Amino acid sequence: MKERLRIALTTGEPAGIGPDLTLLLASQTQWPVDIIALGDIEVLRSRARLLNLNIRLRPYTPEQAAQRPCQAGELFVLAMPCESKVTPGTLDTHNAPYVLAMLQRAVVGCQNGEFAAMVTAPVHKGIMNDAGVAFSGHTEYLAELTQTPLPVMMLTSGSLRVALATTHLPLAKVSEHISADLLRQVLHILDHDLRHKFACKEPRILVSGLNPHAGEGGHLGMEEVNTIIPVVQQLQQQGMHLSGPLPADTLFTPRHLQEADAALVMYHDQGLPVLKYAGFGQAVNVTLGLPIIRTSVDHGTALDLAGKRQADVGSLRAAIQMALELAEKSTQKS
Repeated sequence: MKERLRIALTTGEPAGIGPDLTLLLASQTQWPVDIIALGDIEVLRSRARLLNLNIRLRPYTPEQAAQRPCQAGELFVLAMPCESKVTPGTLDTHNAPYVLAMLQRAVVGCQNGEFAAMVTAPVHKGIMNDAGVAFSGHTEYLAELTQTPLPVMMLTSGSLRVALATTHLPLAKVSEHISADLLRQVLHILDHDLRHKFACKEPRILVSGLNPHAGEGGHLGMEEVNTIIPVVQQLQQQGMHLSGPLPADTLFTPRHLQEADAALVMYHDQGLPVLKYAGFGQAVNVTLGLPIIRTSVDHGTALDLAGKRQADVGSLRAAIQMALELAEKSTQKS
């Protein structure tokens, strides 16, 4: 019998809604793959009681690949101990190493073939940095763990895909990071992964400008003239299907989107507000360029909702579904 795929699910910041989402989804859904939740089993057990959920937590070890699949109401748990007692809604710097350990374990499992993909519940960047960890986000940290020179962050909602040239940067630093070399690399990664992970035969990519009206011929900034246009033209000549640079305020109109497989924007808040307006709570964050498959939710830790059974599982469900689809495509190719 064909071995079932396994997907690692890191439960994220323990004081946030990551444990809630994991348990709520386990109570509702039976998956065609084994979902392996990484986290402290006592934290999950305590949160299940708080949420009034009757979830059977089944210990997982890599050697148990042939064990019975989980039914709705059951959850495989790869137990990892928290450093400090967890209170829903209250951050604790002592638990930062635990959050990192979950990510490290999931990456190792993906690299050695134990897991076909990893899905991440939200972490809290602020408390990680307060704990002395220079942590700018999942995307950058996973790139470091996998020795990936350049990861590309892309969010999806339905047919809308938005990738970012820069990710978690202060706005004042964006322009200096938009170099021709960066744009070439990002566009090559985006084109490659659209072809090989999303089965787009000839990816059509919209490229935004950086400035209002895409610089208006240099009157509102020179980044388009000096950097973006030359890169787009060069890659077009190499056969890449690119349009732009387009003004960001009109790029996301049906006229443009209906002809595109993805859009590349220059910075975080240039494109993600549009995507999240279109599908918040159902969108998925996908990290391109990694040697492993990683998806995530489109929201943060929502500390105020932790332990209250008010968190929406829609984005986590969509993230797992996309991880499953990408993993199945990867398995079919191999």
